Amino acid sequence: MQAAQRLIVPLDVPTQAEALALVDRLPQVQFWKVGLELFVGSGPAILDQLKQRQKRIFLDLKFHDIPNTVAGACRSAARYGVDLLTLHATAGPEAMAAGVEAAQAGAAQAQVDPPQILAITVLTSLSPRTLALDLKVPLDLPDYALKMALMAQKSGTQGAVCSPQEAMQLRQVCGPEFVLVCPGVRPAWSQRGDQQRAMTPKSALHSGASFLVMGRPITQAADPAGAFLRVCEEMASNG
Repeated sequence: MQAAQRLIVPLDVPTQAEALALVDRLPQVQFWKVGLELFVGSGPAILDQLKQRQKRIFLDLKFHDIPNTVAGACRSAARYGVDLLTLHATAGPEAMAAGVEAAQAGAAQAQVDPPQILAITVLTSLSPRTLALDLKVPLDLPDYALKMALMAQKSGTQGAVCSPQEAMQLRQVCGPEFVLVCPGVRPAWSQRGDQQRAMTPKSALHSGASFLVMGRPITQAADPAGAFLRVCEEMASNG
């Protein structure tokens, strides 16, 4: 898979007009992430626009609710024909299993390919200290992320979202087919921002990431197209 196919760029803007301006400014980007801000602001119309431009879509809505509600949300989201869809592992195994089954049904009803369901393990904005002291999780962060990923895999999800810091262990334990999507990826030449557990693109791929999510170093660069190319070159390099 080429580097550009493994690099997902978030559309972290509030309106469809702003999102499409960015998409049209970066035609070389093949895979876009639509998160809560844009989806709440624009609704599903942005997904239709991306599909018309033949883009792949990571619909990152992080569903977290009781099993019946998660199932309904996944069933509806799957009808949009997106490629990746997220829910929180902390919703529990019943909710994840219900979401996977409902997504299959929703996609079949709409006659589209079903999305791959990814479980959020630990948000990359959370530090080990926050997890331990504020959230009172008794496990070390890497062990907790692995526990969430294994529970998700057993529940039928096709992959997980994790920090690149945890990707190597998850890849070793969950196997080669389990999809690992890693935000918290920053080139050495960019600012880390609010990502607490960041890694360079090349290191993240070496650690086992299937796809990388990177926004601000590209979208807020003076030359977004040049920044995207620079990241792809870094990902593809042998150094």
